[in-house]
Amino acid sequence: MSAYFTAATFSFLRDLARNNNRDWFLANKSRYEEQLRTPFLALLGDLQAPLAKISPHYRADTRSQGGSLFRQHRDTRFSNDKTPYKTWAGARLFHERSKGIEAPVFYLHLQPGASFAGGGIWHPQPDALKKIREFLADNPAAWKKATQSKAFREHLAPGGDALTRPPRGFDPDHELIADIRRKDFVASAAFDDRLATSTEFKPWLVDTYKRLAPMVDYLCAALELDF
Repeated sequence: MSAYFTAATFSFLRDLARNNNRDWFLANKSRYEEQLRTPFLALLGDLQAPLAKISPHYRADTRSQGGSLFRQHRDTRFSNDKTPYKTWAGARLFHERSKGIEAPVFYLHLQPGASFAGGGIWHPQPDALKKIREFLADNPAAWKKATQSKAFREHLAPGGDALTRPPRGFDPDHELIADIRRKDFVASAAFDDRLATSTEFKPWLVDTYKRLAPMVDYLCAALELDF
């Protein structure tokens, strides 16, 4: 089995960060296709079978439009940063019902010196956020089992933002109040460029998603989604 990414993948992303303009990107489009997009889509295709064993309701979608891989173009309409391209590559492995409802994802982020694999739900809308917080308040044991296991704690780090005070209507002395205060329910594991360019990368990724699965399962239950 050969590696998906190479040193050239990260060289392209570093060069893009230094030359973030349309003329440079068009002149280097073949590099983007050969060194980043094509191998990333190949990886996604090969992730679908192991992902289906983790959850039959999740998809690693290789379509060029509406699939798992994010477009390299940035949406600059509402941003102060007007650079046209992302200097990283990312993909979300999404729930089959995610087109009509907010759902947690498995995620992969490729960036020189700052790559990670993760999962969960980032910036849920108020309705989904309320559902998750209420579910946490009512079902603490299952959350602790999902996120305080040895496999989870040794390999994954929680992330995201949180309120400084308990949200209104929740017991400030609840055993999960630190989690109930969260605005994001995510966890991730960092990896270096060396792992990303090795044949060990896909097995490591699958193992990481398996460790994340109980948390993603819990969030699906909170949002009344199958896992």
